[in-house]
Amino acid sequence: MDSLWQTEHAAIPSDAFPHGHRFDIAVVGAGIAGLTAALLFARAGKLVVVLEAREVGAGTTGHSTAKVSQLQGTLLQRIRSRNTGAVLGAYVESQTAAFDWVMRFAEEEGVDVERRPAVTYASTPDGRAAVEAEAHLASTHGLPVELVDRVDLPFATFGAVRLADQAQLDPMELLSALTRELRGLGGRVVTGARVTGVRASSPALVRTTVGELDADRVVLATGSPILDRGLYFAKLAAKRSYAQAWEVPETELPDGMFLGVETPTRSVRTATRADGRMLLLTGGNGHGVGRHPSPQRASEELSHWTSHWWPGARQVAAWSAQDHLTPHGVPFVGWLPRGRGRVYLAAGFSKWGMTNAVATALTLVADVLGENTTWQKTLHRRPTLPAAMAVGIGENAAVGVWYARSWARAIANPLTDPPAEGGAEVGRRGLVPTAASTTDGVTTEVCAVCPHLGAVVTWNDFERSWDCPAHGSRFAPDGRVLEGPATRGLARRS
Repeated sequence: MDSLWQTEHAAIPSDAFPHGHRFDIAVVGAGIAGLTAALLFARAGKLVVVLEAREVGAGTTGHSTAKVSQLQGTLLQRIRSRNTGAVLGAYVESQTAAFDWVMRFAEEEGVDVERRPAVTYASTPDGRAAVEAEAHLASTHGLPVELVDRVDLPFATFGAVRLADQAQLDPMELLSALTRELRGLGGRVVTGARVTGVRASSPALVRTTVGELDADRVVLATGSPILDRGLYFAKLAAKRSYAQAWEVPETELPDGMFLGVETPTRSVRTATRADGRMLLLTGGNGHGVGRHPSPQRASEELSHWTSHWWPGARQVAAWSAQDHLTPHGVPFVGWLPRGRGRVYLAAGFSKWGMTNAVATALTLVADVLGENTTWQKTLHRRPTLPAAMAVGIGENAAVGVWYARSWARAIANPLTDPPAEGGAEVGRRGLVPTAASTTDGVTTEVCAVCPHLGAVVTWNDFERSWDCPAHGSRFAPDGRVLEGPATRGLARRS
């Protein structure tokens, strides 16, 4: 389902696939992480190609709420509880470096940026302690935050931490500018080329659905890495969340970017359309990919909440996005195990990709050029503490439960009649788990077993997709891959 940003921008055209060519750097994934890394490498004189399975911005970046902020909800508390104080300090430095880079780039390339305060607020008395703790950590590490009692929202709040002069923007406009400068430096951006494998030879061989090419180094910037080396799919928690755009009277628009500390999360910001009209953007209701009984209902709950607090608001767009969280709250970035020093990754932006993606891009280029900063060295040497290990163990235990549950449900349900329009069902044909759906009058059956590691998929009634509850791969009704780590689709059933 297209986001507000995607509906207001034409798709960025593709360069021709460079069959048999050799590049210095091949970047997999055309979101903000991949394109920023590609541009930085091109600025350093490298010959770069970006390979994207769908369209530029088709993944998380194009569906983001695009808040560029160093104040990130209660993420500092999460990081501090699972890491050393030095790691938290380095993380804050990384966000400042990334924020400054985005602001400079936007100014140089004419990307529209609206400076707004970022606000983390409590909507219940119990939430105030979390607000105060975040303010303390942010202030301790040099962020000029302030505690306030009330904020510009239509409902009661019980304290908030505020950081002035942060930013919001249109992520597709940012991606367009990154692509434009990259191409001006001789780089290529190829869409519709899904990478299916990488051989870490010298040079590395990159295999795609439309051909092969060679590269001295390969960067995986695909959300969850599409190569299983290093088992990062098991270290990341895939989450789905929802966003909506609304028309409301301009006098009712809040002045800032807001994020609540309670569950379910509530995010609020404004957006300016191409014609100059201002919209209200709300978001939240996150959950594990493939683990909600009705994503459509999750989106509707967000609609009801927005309509309640902004009576008369008219919805103009609704979409969802996928994010990946690390156990320790800090992104994974650097060389990929068993990649012979030729394959790198950037993953796990914990819902703050507008800065974390840029920070990882800065790190990747420094890794290759040998010019790491102090904060990059500290994050590279980050120890894994017991608290982070416990989070990872808990997530993998949940994965095991979903394997057992999804297979048991499929085997216990023999399929009979085809689903009604818009509906879907997982069951079995004989002993084969089968996923059947009817969309736009067409009934399709595919194998329900995710080709990545064999979990049985569930139906996403909001996006009309098959989602894997184990590691977050997603598929269209006809089985085509939408999001990895899977690189192959669900097999069609007759």
